[in-house]
Amino acid sequence: MTKRLYDLAYGRAGDKGNIANLSVIARTPEAYQEIKARLTAERVKAHLGDRVKGKVIRYELDNIEALNFVCYEALDGGATRSLRIDNLGKSLAGALLYMEWE
Repeated sequence: MTKRLYDLAYGRAGDKGNIANLSVIARTPEAYQEIKARLTAERVKAHLGDRVKGKVIRYELDNIEALNFVCYEALDGGATRSLRIDNLGKSLAGALLYMEWE
């Protein structure tokens, strides 16, 4: 059975304009250490592919065992401008949590 990031964490998301804010919150302290060591901004950008055209910046929130990724140019111009069926940040958080995890 394939392990996924959602086995280690849950997610939250927000969006403003063309920027998505994705949070990955560890389920356990051990999971946080693993996620913190392996889930880089580059890996997030690669996994989300063409959905994120700009840079991805990672912030560490050790006090709540979470990582926050700010994804620029990620919403095809924003909710009021995009022709995508579902372009909101919550969709990207779900896509990120579906990442295969070895």
